[in-house]
Amino acid sequence: MARITARSKTRTRSRTQEQSGRPAVAGRLLDSAATLSYDPATEVDWETPLDKDFHGASPEWSTLYGTAYWSDLTDAQRKELTRQEAASVASTGIWFEMILQQMVLRDIYAKDPTDPKFQWALTEVAEECRHSIMFARGAEKLGAPPYRPHRVAVELGRAFKTLAFGEAAYAAILVAEEVLDVMQRDWMRDERVVPFVRTINNIHVVEESRHMKFARDETLKRLENAGWVRRQINAFVIAIASYVIVTSMVNKKVYRNAGLDQERALAEARANQHHKSMMRSSCSGLMDFLASARLLTKPALKFYKRAHLI
Repeated sequence: MARITARSKTRTRSRTQEQSGRPAVAGRLLDSAATLSYDPATEVDWETPLDKDFHGASPEWSTLYGTAYWSDLTDAQRKELTRQEAASVASTGIWFEMILQQMVLRDIYAKDPTDPKFQWALTEVAEECRHSIMFARGAEKLGAPPYRPHRVAVELGRAFKTLAFGEAAYAAILVAEEVLDVMQRDWMRDERVVPFVRTINNIHVVEESRHMKFARDETLKRLENAGWVRRQINAFVIAIASYVIVTSMVNKKVYRNAGLDQERALAEARANQHHKSMMRSSCSGLMDFLASARLLTKPALKFYKRAHLI
């Protein structure tokens, strides 16, 4: 597992913030980043050749796990499939992290650089940059080609990063981070998963916990004075963004690249009740949060159900 590096001791920032009335959440996150951060370039074992006796992700998270096709696969085929799926999830993570970075930078543009929220936002962007490079190197080491979302998803993402603001931006960030977080918490503890992927997952889980805290806090703050119409519109936008993100995680090309019959694999994956159940159970906490923020409107629920998040 990755070694936690202490960049500096926690200083007197929290006390100073209390005295000055500066934002407590951003200050605590800055303290956490100062004491609990990683450098993937040195923490991850990039030199050891890929050991194909390991999975790329916990088998139970495979889109084919529990299907008739899964039963027909050899152990080697199952491991190759999970490696390709893990690489696809990582590639989708890079795509969304690039959207996230642009939304965060746009949100703080021309604001007070002495504000802890401003400094935390830059810290989060820096961490996301490291994560994206880490995911890219990890996918390459898994022996996967560059997976990209469908062209429609790419263009929708382009529009979203340009137009989304406030609670719509931060709640969508939260959805993407929480779904990935639940998967990776399983993968990082699973000794069937190749060690360097477990390290990558551990790094991402630790650092993304800060990002999720900030996204939750910002979502609630932006909604404090929101009226019914604004909530309805943003709930719908967030749900569509969530649907596009979640349905883009596993590229259909993973099956062919794993040596499988792509048409059969796609058909069985779409009907896989086990995987749908895994997604629903893993997102229960996220759905509770969205419900408490009054963002689970009837139109929004349709998209969450289609994505099997609820």
